[in-house]
Amino acid sequence: MSFNILTVVSMLVAFVLTLLSGVVYIDFLKKKMYTQYVLEDAPENHAKKAGTPTTGGVFIILSAVMASLAALTMNQSLTTPALIVLMTFIFFMLAGLTDDIGKIKHKQNKAGLKPRNKLFLQIAISMLPAIYITLSGQTYLNIGHFALDIKLLYPIFAILYMTGVSNAVNLTDGLDGLAASNTVIAMLACTILCIMTGKNDLAIISAATVGASAGFLYFNKYPAKVFMGDTGSLALGGLLSAIAVMGKFELWIALIGIVFCCETLSVIIQVTSYKLTGKRVFKMSPIHHHFELCGWSENKIVTVFSFVTLIFSAIAVILFKILL
Repeated sequence: MSFNILTVVSMLVAFVLTLLSGVVYIDFLKKKMYTQYVLEDAPENHAKKAGTPTTGGVFIILSAVMASLAALTMNQSLTTPALIVLMTFIFFMLAGLTDDIGKIKHKQNKAGLKPRNKLFLQIAISMLPAIYITLSGQTYLNIGHFALDIKLLYPIFAILYMTGVSNAVNLTDGLDGLAASNTVIAMLACTILCIMTGKNDLAIISAATVGASAGFLYFNKYPAKVFMGDTGSLALGGLLSAIAVMGKFELWIALIGIVFCCETLSVIIQVTSYKLTGKRVFKMSPIHHHFELCGWSENKIVTVFSFVTLIFSAIAVILFKILL
């Protein structure tokens, strides 16, 4: 079976696995009362989301990993980089799951992992691909033929980069379908970049994640039947950054993940402005809440944000091809 066919197969298998496992897992969550507790300072209309099952990221990640392993084995491309990416994916999922379980156990959204503990786990997990790439001598950042070798600074960059992207996707996961829909588009762009550069192993994993995230949208679209929780958002952000690091297109995520970047920047701007001037730039951050308070519906925000990601991802793919 050719590589291109296997890439599509991994996507479809992950999609089907997510749909099938989602039904069973959501039923399990309802029976065990593993449900979401809404932040007190969230927009008022979010109160109705309380009681929705969470930790849905479990069946996204496991479906994507199983589909990836099957396709990689069939393609005889179960390489060390592929294994490192999959391990990173799973470790981020476990970190997020630990955070979600803490919230469920104490019945409070802020009762998960302490911020410093969560950051420590993210840094520790990010070290795996960062050290591998450094030891393999790929300590450069490049756009097309223009490359800058940052040598021993690279592992520091990679760890901060992966932690930042993971948190960015986590911040984006605040509306039904928002993080999942933007992940589908961003990971599809990553799949194309991996194919262009001959990273067949990474392309298969990216494609599987596209399928799994798309399958999750069936349950997560408004009104959501399940939330991915930190279990999903931290893992998907970790995977996105891990594939960019291993595929050596780190800087392109600024375009592909434009919405994730803007969500993070809105929080930084809001916090900085309030601390320095006592005034807020946005009605609420992350920025999707600002648009909510401006009267936009959740569906409108998700549609517009996804369209922005689609446009910028297309630009990234086209520029990448031109500069390749």
